[in-house]
Amino acid sequence: MSENTETTANEDELKTEAQVEAESETTEETLQDNVTELKNEQEDFKAKFYYLAADMDNLRKRHEREREQLIKFGNEKVLSHLLDVIDNLERTTAAIKDDEDEKVKNIFVGIDMVQKQFLDCLKNNGLETIEAVGKDFDPNFHEALAQQPAEGKKDGEVILEYQKGYVLNGRLLRAAKVVVAKND
Repeated sequence: MSENTETTANEDELKTEAQVEAESETTEETLQDNVTELKNEQEDFKAKFYYLAADMDNLRKRHEREREQLIKFGNEKVLSHLLDVIDNLERTTAAIKDDEDEKVKNIFVGIDMVQKQFLDCLKNNGLETIEAVGKDFDPNFHEALAQQPAEGKKDGEVILEYQKGYVLNGRLLRAAKVVVAKND
């Protein structure tokens, strides 16, 4: 019996070793699966991070563009209302320019100086006058009020300007109102 008992004990030890080996293989497979799963999660987190980083960069760039546009064209409404003031100053100087009275000449000089200073200030803020008379008609910058025959002028050439046009930083603020030559 003692031999039988030893054999049974040896068999139990062998089973235990076999079980340990099987458990070791299962644990190793489980660890391998866990490592693969963690690598997949890590790749997923990386992809999400890169997506969010790119999205954040795009948002920053769009915000910067919008800020630049706001700075560039933020005063457009105010400047468009000031165009009427410019027109009135021009009409005033045109009306008193050729007057012979000495006091009126002095007033003309003063108004002309204020007008030039005002236009320089607006120019420094991006406002520019549209060239019209003698230029070819451009529907992007000119508004044709009439067409009339004009000798020595080519078809589509601006021959008269009723109201000046202005551009603010490259964007049309007000089109020049003009008369265009039409030769038949």
